Amino acid sequence: MWSLAGLGWRRGRALATPATRAARRGLLGPRPTLACPTATGCRDPGRRYSSAGRKEKIDMSRFPVENIRNFSIIAHVDHGKSTLADRLLELTGTIDKTKNNKQVLDKLQVERERGITVKAQTASLFYNWEGKQYLLNLIDTPGHVDFSYEVSRSLSACQGVLLVVDANEGIQAQTVANFFLAFEAQLSVIPVINKIDLKNADPERVEKQIEKVFDISSDECIKISAKLGTNVESVLQAVIKRIPSPKAHQKNPLRALVFDSTFDQYRGVIANVALFDGAVSKGDKIVSAHTQKTYEVNEVGVLNPNEQPTHKLYAGQVGYLIAGMKDVSEAQIGDTLYLHKQPVEPMPGFKSAKPMVFAGMYPVDQSEYNNLKSAVEKLTLNDSSVTVHRDNSLALGAGWRLGFLGLLHMEVFNQRLEQEYNASVILTTPTVPYKAVLSSTKLIKEYREKEIIIINPAQFPDKSKVVEYLEPVVLGTIITPDEYIGKIMMLCQARRAVQKNMMFIDQNRVMLKYLFPLNEIVVDFYDSLKSLSSGYASFDYEDAGYQTAELVKMDILLNGNIVEELVTVVHKDKAHTVGKAICERLKDSLPRQLFEIAIQAAVGSKIIARETVKAYRKNVLAKCYGGDITRKMKLLKRQAEGKKKLRKQPVCKQQSADWRDQRGDNKDNGGILTEDDVLNLFRNIYSSKVENTLNPVSVMKPGLHENL
Repeated sequence: MWSLAGLGWRRGRALATPATRAARRGLLGPRPTLACPTATGCRDPGRRYSSAGRKEKIDMSRFPVENIRNFSIIAHVDHGKSTLADRLLELTGTIDKTKNNKQVLDKLQVERERGITVKAQTASLFYNWEGKQYLLNLIDTPGHVDFSYEVSRSLSACQGVLLVVDANEGIQAQTVANFFLAFEAQLSVIPVINKIDLKNADPERVEKQIEKVFDISSDECIKISAKLGTNVESVLQAVIKRIPSPKAHQKNPLRALVFDSTFDQYRGVIANVALFDGAVSKGDKIVSAHTQKTYEVNEVGVLNPNEQPTHKLYAGQVGYLIAGMKDVSEAQIGDTLYLHKQPVEPMPGFKSAKPMVFAGMYPVDQSEYNNLKSAVEKLTLNDSSVTVHRDNSLALGAGWRLGFLGLLHMEVFNQRLEQEYNASVILTTPTVPYKAVLSSTKLIKEYREKEIIIINPAQFPDKSKVVEYLEPVVLGTIITPDEYIGKIMMLCQARRAVQKNMMFIDQNRVMLKYLFPLNEIVVDFYDSLKSLSSGYASFDYEDAGYQTAELVKMDILLNGNIVEELVTVVHKDKAHTVGKAICERLKDSLPRQLFEIAIQAAVGSKIIARETVKAYRKNVLAKCYGGDITRKMKLLKRQAEGKKKLRKQPVCKQQSADWRDQRGDNKDNGGILTEDDVLNLFRNIYSSKVENTLNPVSVMKPGLHENL
């Protein structure tokens, strides 16, 4: 050890503790002797952030393939995944046992604020059992349906999963969805019943549910309390006994799968890799199968849970790799890396995520467009399930049309932009993607395909140009206490849903399966379901393709001028209801002017709903105390002519304008509602935060459709 002197001995001792602990476990190689030829050439041994203590490298060759276990934790929201991960980190000595260990693997600010897991996080645990040293690679996954793509990618690097179920709530909708993800990937499933310390916990009932729904024997269930640490060590032992080691070969050429990545502005792309064959170390030249570019490896290591450099990574292990990738387009999720001049067959990669919700995103200030573009590119590297298409709005300027897996996903993405990149954006009303089957050969040649996808309602084709419209549908799973079945069935029927299945999973709980049109559940269905069931029902959905539907494009007009940003696509039967609600909302939002404003909802040339903002009117007869009626008529006629002249002013002629410097009162032109006033109003509407009714923890920025 170092010779410590003076006041630095306390800090040196703190540095020695983790290294000594790692040495006792047999993880570190022989320690190099420190030479100090001159007084000036030696660093202060008491320095708190000395690289010697922080960069101590673990010898990964001590872990043969048969002593490696790769597993994930999957569960419904708030069933205790992150708490169980904290206890596993403490038991293996990865982190010190303190009262502050809460959501250790949840590193994003948005995760800690909301109390949910958004990004799958990896940690390598070293566990000594029956005289053998095991390497356990843990991946903690999100539990919300909007982040199911994170779960599916994480499972590709695993051979087994811990399926955590709440002993109080039992099996929920996302529990079923996550189980079948693991089942399709042919992974070993270890059921873990958590929260047995709760007053109303009933683990025996949950065991019966697991046996009936998943066909897993109750003898295989492990009952624990992750909060108190009760029986958690048996989970580690079950992982070693019941999850197989990875099928990997160190003698084969390198073949590594990139299953996640992040961007560091100083070091470039940090890729999380799972090695299926071979080995990789610093200085190796590797090739990307996707881009065919060659890179030199600068650093390899494991996450413990923070980055811990190693000399080498071997087949079967999971870690990180930095190879000087400076452009975000060079790191593709699902890419295969191999050694230079030793090509291998690329891995299958991942099935691309299918966006369920689209929204327009525009910078508040167009001068920030390039900065926002860079931020979106870096964030989509870390969240590959977001699709990006360039878009342009006459009112809001240049921007993008982004595709998300749900409204919570959209809100989290926006919040991460604000927190991590200090970007301010405007999000338009979310819509779902529709399809249209074209009718004429000329149109098919123009679009180069017979079936087109519409992600922007303003581009919805006219009925005369198409054979039929198709809308996206999802297969929804609802698990609820049986006393709420009647109310929930009525709710589903009101949303044009078709019942597919109904099954009692125990004496008191029912699992319902419905086929829903996606646009019927994307805004407020989740909130309505929770209200009807007193918060006990859970909901999950998966893509089920498209079905034929009678859809119409509904335009919103202000004094006869179409507002492109407010165009929406609705089902024919609900056009009047939706149009009336939007008109009423706009009536409450638009300020009164000196002339009348007609707010109309139209389908084609037919007006289906109308509201009117009454004009301010001066009492021109106030000075008339009797007298001839012709005098009064003359004054009223002059007033009517003046208002007719005011109505000819351009109310909502959609032109690009710098509305950021405008004011709503517009005192310079006598209070006339010009195009700039309306654009300024839209800015306020889009920027106002309204409680999102689909997810209880998310907020939706557009404010016109939250109650439709």
